[in-house]
Amino acid sequence: MEDNEQPSHDSAAAALQQKHAAMLERLANRHQSRATAKPDSNSSGSTQSFLSQFSQSKLSIDAQISRIRTQPNPPEKAELEAISLEISALEKLVAEHSYLLPPYEVRNSLTAIAQLRQTLDDASAAVAPKKKFSFKNKSSKKSADQKGEVVSEVEGSKIIPKLGKLGFMDSSGAPGFRNKDKEKLEMEFKRGEVDGRNGEFTLSNLRDCEVRLKGCLRALFVDNVVKCKVYVGAVMGSVLIEGAEGCVFVLASHQIRIHNAKNCSFYLRVRSRPIIEDSNGVRFAPYCLSYRGIEEDLAEANLDEETGNWANVDDFRWLRALQSPNWSVLPEDARVGMVNIS
Repeated sequence: MEDNEQPSHDSAAAALQQKHAAMLERLANRHQSRATAKPDSNSSGSTQSFLSQFSQSKLSIDAQISRIRTQPNPPEKAELEAISLEISALEKLVAEHSYLLPPYEVRNSLTAIAQLRQTLDDASAAVAPKKKFSFKNKSSKKSADQKGEVVSEVEGSKIIPKLGKLGFMDSSGAPGFRNKDKEKLEMEFKRGEVDGRNGEFTLSNLRDCEVRLKGCLRALFVDNVVKCKVYVGAVMGSVLIEGAEGCVFVLASHQIRIHNAKNCSFYLRVRSRPIIEDSNGVRFAPYCLSYRGIEEDLAEANLDEETGNWANVDDFRWLRALQSPNWSVLPEDARVGMVNIS
């Protein structure tokens, strides 16, 4: 049964990854359409810096994959995971710079990342035949989940135990909650441990759920959530939302990009201007989350100061000088007040 179910899981993960890639490219295209004809020296310098860093990292990953292909002994599982984490770091790098990059650079970078992942998958399959892998049966996996443990699909081993119960692992290696209905979902990220998989999280296909993410995250991806309440501590990088309806989000991040959101409220602390696209009925207010240790988390993520950007929203579908009708400031008497998730 497991063999029959795996392709559908991989297809769903690949589809989610494609949505993220398409969203980044759309945002880059919109930014370029707004840019003036006169080149910006700062933007150009930032692009060159990105390309240099991306190229060096890609060459390093290529070299590591080539080495495991040719070494006489099969690579350790930790070695393969380390390479996968480096590829995830490249994805984060593209997400952080997509706002300023030319569209073709975003597209080329995402294509290169996809090729790296495929090459790593091929190399892993070549040196570690599938017959060496075994899947936990459903009853065993359910039992582990009930204990709040994470069960790896490779040899049934536990991974990232500090993160507790996870809904799924997506194709980029990031943990997350997926396909949940009317549940309370909680996760705590340890301060100072936001490298690699520990720092990225995905929420996908949730309905009528309450999500509480405490601590520092590196990036948050949200896909297809309906009538949910999402409370998040400090996100050191980007929040990307692709599809949300009737939800309440309380988020602190350096960047937030929202696509296809309807009738949602966003309580934000953000260092750059929030971006919406193909959205309507979205309302914005200042961040209002509280839990034990939140001030330290916000300080670590450089989000301890209120910038006021929660009210400076860019609508990429509204290019006129007038206020976009797709978003508004949430009146004070309609706001939820301080939300304590301790």
